[in-house]
Amino acid sequence: METSLSKRLGIEHAIFGFTPFPAVAAAISRAGGMGVLGAVRYAEADELARSLEWLDANTGDRPYGLDVVMPAKKVEGVTEADVEAMIPEGHRQYVREVLAKHGVPELGPDDVSGWRITGWMEQVARSQLDVAFEYPIRLLANALGSPPADVVERAHGHGILVAALAGSARHARHHQDAGIDIVVAQGYEAGGHTGEIGSMVLVPEVVRAVDPLPVLAAGGIGTGEQVAAGLALGAQGVWLGSVWLTVTEAELPSPALIAKLLAAGSGDTVRSRALTGKPARQLRTEWTEAWEDPTGPGPLPMPLQGLLVADAISRIQKYEVEPLLGTPVGQIVGQMNEQLSVQAVFDDLTRGFEHAIDRLNRVAGRS
Repeated sequence: METSLSKRLGIEHAIFGFTPFPAVAAAISRAGGMGVLGAVRYAEADELARSLEWLDANTGDRPYGLDVVMPAKKVEGVTEADVEAMIPEGHRQYVREVLAKHGVPELGPDDVSGWRITGWMEQVARSQLDVAFEYPIRLLANALGSPPADVVERAHGHGILVAALAGSARHARHHQDAGIDIVVAQGYEAGGHTGEIGSMVLVPEVVRAVDPLPVLAAGGIGTGEQVAAGLALGAQGVWLGSVWLTVTEAELPSPALIAKLLAAGSGDTVRSRALTGKPARQLRTEWTEAWEDPTGPGPLPMPLQGLLVADAISRIQKYEVEPLLGTPVGQIVGQMNEQLSVQAVFDDLTRGFEHAIDRLNRVAGRS
């Protein structure tokens, strides 16, 4: 599964794996792809430094990347406390009511909320980059479109390629104008923040829109046959996220959540603003239903919603409150039916890719 982009980056397979877990990112790189570590969960730069140090020691000198979340437009002087103060008391009360309805205990006095999304704040992302540029990352991806121009310039100065996610051809052209090196065309089926255009339509539209920039296909991809389809649509690689959630190297917070993912079908996800304030595909739960309830206050915009629900999500995860327990995940969850190692997932991907190519050769009358 080599393309000109994979050769440029020195990876065996044109498979880019996004994950919040360093052990998974390292295993993806060792298996011949490019592990891309999500930085949003790192509230402190020194925590990220420790993970990057660990990646350096555990990737076998294979390349790896980093995914940050930062807006293209800079907002000066806004702190997390300033944002917290914007959250209406009515929304805080609604969260308390939903948790009380399901009997979710409070965190203990020594417990620290583990689901803080301060990484959405630009100043945090910039401190992460100050650390990251001290390590030999090969790819910097931004999940909120094009990063600020000075960040792109700094990355290029370190010889790092910059990727940005796009949900439409218009977004992709904007990335091209901003000097982005790789566009990730993420379809409606994807987990996390996603637009409304399906991958089968989106990928070729983006490929045509930004030619000759390389494009990665994302959304609804979890088999070798789907990898082949992405390349057939003109992509130079694929961007996978959801399939790594249930690998044995992952560090999901609860066995109950893993069990829910393994049992879920492709119709058991929903695009909801319940988690971050922007539409993000995730498991359908009573938590997502509560935020769709017309009698409730409805979700706040990003980043207010994420800060509002951070402690609640930590409590739900700590106590494994099954009706409310969920996570961002794409429609490919319906094919995630057993726990495998990262290497076993790569073995399945390569076998499926070969089968797809053989089938197409037969269709084309080639042996």
